[in-house]
Amino acid sequence: MKGQARTQAQVAISPAEDTWLLLNASPDLRQQLSENPEFAPRETTRSTPIAAIILTSADVDCVLGLLHLREFQPLTIFSTSSVRRALTEENTLFRILKRSNPPVRWEILPLDRLVPVFQPALLAENASLFCKAVPLGGNFPDYVSDALRLNLNEEEGVIGLEFVQNEKRFFYAPTLPGRGEEWKRCVSECDLAVLDGTFWSDDEMIKVHGSGKTARIMGHLPLSGTQGLLEQLQPNGNVRRVLIHMNNTNPALDSESAANRAVRAAGWEIAHDGMEFEL
Repeated sequence: MKGQARTQAQVAISPAEDTWLLLNASPDLRQQLSENPEFAPRETTRSTPIAAIILTSADVDCVLGLLHLREFQPLTIFSTSSVRRALTEENTLFRILKRSNPPVRWEILPLDRLVPVFQPALLAENASLFCKAVPLGGNFPDYVSDALRLNLNEEEGVIGLEFVQNEKRFFYAPTLPGRGEEWKRCVSECDLAVLDGTFWSDDEMIKVHGSGKTARIMGHLPLSGTQGLLEQLQPNGNVRRVLIHMNNTNPALDSESAANRAVRAAGWEIAHDGMEFEL
């Protein structure tokens, strides 16, 4: 087997010079920030160029890094209303974010509507960045109680993020249940798509561990098989497509495997630490 180690899925985008937005906050966030000088504190301050965090779900892999930022500069978090409630109403651990000085500021992302997530001052209007929350039909994490689930909007549980700046588009969905058709439209119209590559096959965990749930039951569209991601999204030369959030059981991580060859033949790339894109 030939492959390389990777930290947990984490993406940052820069809509303007010296400004960054984090897409989720991975459990490895402290390491990821320290290894990239772009996020180093500015001189004579404890602040960094990170302007905000945008969450795609309340899954542990997406939010645990928020605790690393609890003593951060004034922190803004964008999420759906239901994800905010899942994190703050029952989860006492995340209430520590309220103790920041000043407290964390939450901004609600509405579904299916472009909203500004970065608006520069003065005349730099062309740097404005807009984001649309695209419902993907996923579930809330197991730690959310049945009582709270009854009061949450199911469509807000798992979202993709469609970013628009000038005429460039980027679509991000590290968890992709594969339901509905809107996510396919987003991919077809964007310049860059970074999508869920967690599992190669639907029964991968069962084969590896002898028991467990299928990929689809866990909310991940597998890459292979009938109506898998590779079959549903045929090669499109207009869109750069990258797989992220890959489980360590996924054979496509082995650069010498048949699965890896199939991924590359279908026009996909596999994300790795330090990967950069410019739109």
